[in-house]
Amino acid sequence: MQEHPLTGFWAVAPSTVRVGETFDLKLKCLTTPHFVPTRCYVSYPRLAGTFNLSPRGITYMDNVADRWPGPLVFDGGTELSGPGRIDCEALSGTFSEDARALGVVSGFSFRKPGTYTIHVTDSQTGITGQSNPIEVTQDEPELRLFWGDLHSQTYFSDGLRIPEELYHFAHHEGFLDIFALADHSEWLTDAQWEYFTSVTNEFYRPGSYVTFVGLEWTNSAIGHRNVYYPGDHGPILRYTDETGDSLEKVYQAAREYGGLVIPHHSANKTMGVKWDTLHDPEHVRLVEIHSVWGNSERPAEAGNPFPIRTLGGEQDGQHVVDALARGYRLGFVGGGDIHDGRPGDELHMLQKHPDAYRLLSRQGIMGVWATELTREAIWEALWNRRVYATTNVRIILRFEVCGVPMGQSVTAAGPRQIHVSAASQLPIDKIEIVKNGQDIFIESSGEPVVDAQFEDAPGNTSDYYYARVTRTDGEMAWSSPVWVQPPSTNE
Repeated sequence: MQEHPLTGFWAVAPSTVRVGETFDLKLKCLTTPHFVPTRCYVSYPRLAGTFNLSPRGITYMDNVADRWPGPLVFDGGTELSGPGRIDCEALSGTFSEDARALGVVSGFSFRKPGTYTIHVTDSQTGITGQSNPIEVTQDEPELRLFWGDLHSQTYFSDGLRIPEELYHFAHHEGFLDIFALADHSEWLTDAQWEYFTSVTNEFYRPGSYVTFVGLEWTNSAIGHRNVYYPGDHGPILRYTDETGDSLEKVYQAAREYGGLVIPHHSANKTMGVKWDTLHDPEHVRLVEIHSVWGNSERPAEAGNPFPIRTLGGEQDGQHVVDALARGYRLGFVGGGDIHDGRPGDELHMLQKHPDAYRLLSRQGIMGVWATELTREAIWEALWNRRVYATTNVRIILRFEVCGVPMGQSVTAAGPRQIHVSAASQLPIDKIEIVKNGQDIFIESSGEPVVDAQFEDAPGNTSDYYYARVTRTDGEMAWSSPVWVQPPSTNE
């Protein structure tokens, strides 16, 4: 009997391709998640040092099945070209002597435009899985959709695994296109920061895998901020010393290096963001709206199904809608803020200790609409807020108001035309349009692909709109806002 038998599949394809374009299907054969103890080649001394045990009391887990004969059968309808089946032995893992059923299946393409998914079936057991939706266009897409997580901790602070392992996992097991470490900078020495930066740059592969140099500035008195640099270096900033003992110094570094400063878990009572502190609208362009800690969009009593429940819970006045009400123009990203060493495929809630981990949520990820998978193109999309957040599901989401896409501003005199399109491998339960923090339109669906049009009346004030999408299984996505003002209103 296999130690870790098959229970399901996780299959990830590119979200956007053109007709006839060959692409890979990344495939993880799943098993019941299980703990992986720290091991060494010798029994003594036992590894029990600081860097092998999590300060948070968590242990690394795995969820990949053992290899078995198969074969696996692929079905994407009559328009899919490519391998119809493979033996499981073809999935050779991601590192030397890896005996797990994990890998890449190449050679797929579609013959006609449309939105498709690929089904995977184990011919022996009948166990099946379904890929994320794949949008196929006749011509080269103007923008392609890439997926990323910019927030992960290492064992140098309060997480698990080293930087190399995290970058490797994020790409080869979390199936992410974009990844960054944002470890607690106060725990890092200058030499360690140089090491983190070096590893980040070593893993960057234009066209395949985009990495960014980043850190977490950890001042719980006024809120944590992540700082990212567009190039291959930037200074470490610590609130505990003169390199970054104030928000002004953080913003100064962002201005000098062209960086982004991203607040996160803003609604938390213990470590959330005080929105009345110093704000830099040029470099604070995004907010991490969802992570393992929960969702900071709006309060639980306003309908938030994923409120922050740990470390004191929520604090009124610190939600994302409160920042937008102040006039802050923030696009939305989902992030991990994971500590369990599994960016893109976290298992936090299965930890045995402490019990607080059962109060966490799935991690967030971000969908990025960019021209190509390079640092420059991804950074341009982030800077212009052409990005959205999900609860680690790959919903394809487009949102426009008055003809301009998410993250942008527009001046409009007449009725405000709102357009939302979404696609998921599971049916979409509803689409909600939010205006100035209030739901103004709700459309039920029940279909996996939705294209919806709404019209809001002309206004004489500046307003913001965004879309909230909920699947039938409760997983969600949030578009970045569009800001609309009448002609008489100054930007």
